[in-house]
Parts: sequence; structure tokens; C-alpha cells
Amino acid sequence: MSEKAQESMARLEAMKAEARLGGGEKRMEAQHGKGKLTARERVDLLLDEGSFEELGMLVTHRSNLFGLDKQQFLGDGVVTGYGTIQGRLVYVFSQDFTVLGGSLAEAHAEKICRIMDLAMDNGAPVIGLNDSGGARIQEGVVSLGGYADIFHRNVQASGVVPQISAILGPCAGGAVYSPALTDFILMTEGTSYMFVTGPNVVKTVTHEEVSAEALGGARTHATKSGVAHLTVPHEVAAMDQIKSLLSYLPQNCEETPSSLPYSGLDEERPKLNGVIPENAQQPYDMRDVVKELVDEGEFLEIQPDYAANIVVGFARLAGRSIGVVANQPAVLAGVLDIGASTKAARFVRTCDAFNVPLLVLEDVPGFLPGTDQEWNGIITNGAKLLYAFSEATVPRITVITRKAYGGAYDVMNSKHIGADLNFAWPTSEIAVMGAKGAAEIIFRKEIAGSDDPAVKLAEKEAEYAALFAHPYRAASRGYVDEVIEPAQTRSRLIKGFAMLENKTVRRPRRKHGNLPL
Repeated sequence: MSEKAQESMARLEAMKAEARLGGGEKRMEAQHGKGKLTARERVDLLLDEGSFEELGMLVTHRSNLFGLDKQQFLGDGVVTGYGTIQGRLVYVFSQDFTVLGGSLAEAHAEKICRIMDLAMDNGAPVIGLNDSGGARIQEGVVSLGGYADIFHRNVQASGVVPQISAILGPCAGGAVYSPALTDFILMTEGTSYMFVTGPNVVKTVTHEEVSAEALGGARTHATKSGVAHLTVPHEVAAMDQIKSLLSYLPQNCEETPSSLPYSGLDEERPKLNGVIPENAQQPYDMRDVVKELVDEGEFLEIQPDYAANIVVGFARLAGRSIGVVANQPAVLAGVLDIGASTKAARFVRTCDAFNVPLLVLEDVPGFLPGTDQEWNGIITNGAKLLYAFSEATVPRITVITRKAYGGAYDVMNSKHIGADLNFAWPTSEIAVMGAKGAAEIIFRKEIAGSDDPAVKLAEKEAEYAALFAHPYRAASRGYVDEVIEPAQTRSRLIKGFAMLENKTVRRPRRKHGNLPL
């Protein structure tokens, strides 16, 4: 190697060392003091050891305004590249808060866009590790243009490759919309927050006093807004959660999720025979049913603290990845409301986009009544779930465990909207409404004119129940494929999904449907 080449290589190594240092050792120490890892430590934790290949390490910003010419850092505040997770190719960007607050501008955005383009071209997931103060004010509209370039790619990649966002620090203003366009958002408790306008702006405009944590912290978005799909106590747990989530998803929309080896064992689950209480008004935890049905009781629940009257998440059945959507009788009797409808609809569409079969466990007494629900759009929001199931082409199996009343019966993956198989337990009741309410309407005059209205109501309630509070009338019409013993549910599901493995649906030619947003 010539002397000139040697000098060039030495300079390169020095520049790489500078780039790895980020915003300086003192700032890194401060970041560690807040319980946060550096941008590179995060990437190293996430990816298989030694697999990361960095791109754009020597990129710098191009602005000389407002003293930026004296604040040049290699990499411009974001580490980008590719590597593997459990041997699977992924693309990743990790924002570095120690460099100009992780602020996004032209060069920073170009690096992220480059990674997203590669992910699309090569059909692999994109993972964003977000830790940014927002747009770089010194670069003005160029920063805003950089965000828009990323947003556009988020939309183009939607439903093509999995997109996962981890919020590991501040994420404010325009920065929140890229994660919002991705498939899943994870937040770390106590160190991350998301909001369009911060506490100071809120105070100025609305005179509300609120902390950053209360306004947009992990617990807020996990319980109140539903923005966060998963929350974790620290960043190490965040990286583990991303790995677990990816294990249920394929590389892209053209593939199916990988299956784990599975050898058939005794698939009977006798505990399920006693899970439904004798009293139809008594609640039970649908998670207990899920855990009995899926492999080794493992269930990755999504949005567990938001709209808890419906449970959604990923599991495996005989080694196959499946998505579970289940009414939760333990919360609000399992009714469908605005939050539950939108939560489930989003999950159903995500599963359908990435070829994950759907299992629906149904125990729903109807839609939640009230002015709050009606005035805030339960009609449109409930229609989202109806639309999501109706357009889904993945294998879909429903098990009715107890109540299936009214329009909610239709919405929860009924045969009428395209479910492939529908099973019912002997405890199920498929009707327009509960026996008591139905009797009060149908026999209103007869009850009112009787000598003892209470006795007559009980008599008519029993009469209606005998006619409709069971699954056999629906089964006689073919709306239910079979009434099965609960203990046999797992074995029937395994056989059903195996039968549907090569399901193909040809959809009408159109630009796109018009989802009731």
C-alpha cells in the first residue's frame, strides 16, 4: 500500500472513531445517567452480534447558518445500517440525542430515507430507534421537507414490510408522525414521551398545567390514547420485545411467518370445560382461554392496557404464528365500544397485511350504549372493525364461547362476513339480544296485563331462552359449522388452520377501498 493510501486509511480510522464518539463523552455520560443507552449501544443490543453494517457514517450536515458550521458531527445525529435479528435481515436507524439533540434535518433525513428505500427494495423490516428533539430549527423548511420525505416512505412501505418504532427519548412535533404511520410503537417508561405540542405550548394556548410525562409519557399513551402498542421498563427490555414481536411476523407481505417445529401431543384441554361460569352474568378472564389454546401458554398481547374490553395479540398454534382477537368478559362485559373497535380493527388489518391467520374468541353482548359513544362516532368506529374483518383474506376461525348478541355477532368475524370456520361451545347464545331484554319487548303487553308481571316476565324469558339462547338454531342454518366440546377446541383449531393453509382469495379490481375513517 502506498504512503498516500496509508495516510488516507489512517484518516478514515480517525474519522470513524470520531463518528462512534457521537456528541462527546460527557454527553454520553449524562445520557447513561438518565438510564438511556447510546445510539450505537442500542443497535448492538438489538442486532445479532457482529452483524451490523453501518451506512453513512461519514455524512455531515450542509448548513452554515446560525453557527452550525462550528457544530459538525460525523453521521449527523443518526446511526443507520443493516444487520440480522435471529439470522433475519433487518434495516435499522438509531437517532443520537447527544448530537444536536438528535434533531432531524436534510442529511439526517436522507440517511433514514436511504435505509427505508433499501428495506423496500429487499423486502425486510425497518426498525426505528427514535430519540430526537424534533426538527432542526436552524435548517428551517429543509427540516420539514426531511420529515415529509420520511412520512411518504412510511406510507409506501405500509403493508409491504413490517415497520417498528421504539420511542426511547423525546419525540415531539413532526417527529411523532413517522412512528404513528408504522405498524407498532414501543415506549420506555419514565424516559420517553410523544406529543405534537409540548407542555409549554399547551400552557400558553390552553392555560393547562401538565408535565411531559402526564401529557405524552408511556403510561399515558398505553392507557389513554392507545398510541403505544407496548411499554417496557427500560431499553434492554425494549430490544428484547422487538425481537419477540418480529418472530411472529414475516419479512414482507409476500411471505408467511416462519413456523416453529412442532410435534403433535395430546391436544385436549379439559380445563376449558369449566371456564364458563354457571351464571351467565358472571365474568371470566378470556386470557385464561387463550393460554389454554395456544402453544405453551405464550401470548404476546398488544395494547394490553388500552380498551381492555377486547384482547388482541400474537401467539403460536402448533408452531404456526396466529393473531388472536378476543372479547374480554372481565371488562365491561366484553362489549364493543369505540376504543375496542379501533384497537381490534387496526390489529386485524396488520395481521391480514402480513399473512398472519386470525383466531377470534367471541363473547360479546353488543355495542356499548350511551350518548358519549354515539356522539363520538361509535357507528363509524364500529364499522372499522366490520370493514377490517370483511376485507381480510387470511385464514379466519371464530369460536363463540358464550354470548353473541345483535350486530356485534355479525361484526366479530361471523360466517356472513367471510369467516372460514365458525365453532360454538354448548354454552353459547346466538340471538338478537339477551333473553330478558327480548322478552320485555316481544311480550310487553302480555306482561303488563298479567296479574303478576314479574312471574310472567320470568316465564317469557325462559320461553325465549329455550328458543334462542343456544347455538343450535344457528348451526341448523349453517351459520355455525359445529358445536364442539370446549376441551376439543385446540385440536379443532389446529386441524382447521392446517386445512386453510393454502387459502387464496381473489379480490375485486379496484384502486383501494374506502375505510370508514
